[in-house]
Amino acid sequence: MRLIDLSQPLFDGAPNCPVHPPVSFRRTADHPAGGWRMEEIAMATHTGSHLDAPLHKIAGGKSISDLPLNTFTGPAHLADLRGLAADASIDAEKLSRALPSKISGDIVLLATGWGDKRAKSDEWLRHSPFVDPAGARWLVEHGVRGVGIDHFSIGGMGPLNAETHTILLGAGIWVVEELKFPPEVFSLPSPVKFWALPLNWPGCSGAFCRPVIEVA
Repeated sequence: MRLIDLSQPLFDGAPNCPVHPPVSFRRTADHPAGGWRMEEIAMATHTGSHLDAPLHKIAGGKSISDLPLNTFTGPAHLADLRGLAADASIDAEKLSRALPSKISGDIVLLATGWGDKRAKSDEWLRHSPFVDPAGARWLVEHGVRGVGIDHFSIGGMGPLNAETHTILLGAGIWVVEELKFPPEVFSLPSPVKFWALPLNWPGCSGAFCRPVIEVA
């Protein structure tokens, strides 16, 4: 078995959602003086490669610890949407062209190419492609259980962000954000075996994860 890493690295000052606290990594002990090395980190739970549980947007929704671990692994279909322009909407038509018709119960991964643009630039921070409400409803109607994208917000940073999150999370669909797709994944036969296990954070609206594709 081989694992293909789809995660984005986290480090001091890493690019993240501009309305969240900045990412901080601070070394609190080191060799040789301390005899140990240790780091202290501070960031929002929705930073880097992470999962959104319904509670992130839905009052009274399920937290990350309410969802069984096995829901975060399974067959996934990769939608190759690379080449989308800034602020491009991912609507039902784009999704229907990029995905097979039978995806009920499976996971959908949206590759926009913006995982490769990750930087503290205005373009990446505020003008990414996004799933619009019509696209979100299409995913709900097709019965997916999880959806991922290679940016920190599946709904972008514009006025439709809240509605897209509400549609997906309100339907019980978890979201994994801040993925990065290496070139080799686009030649894999579909569906792929996807894993994104969250940290054990009871009651939280989301959690960091290490998303991977399993290759036999």
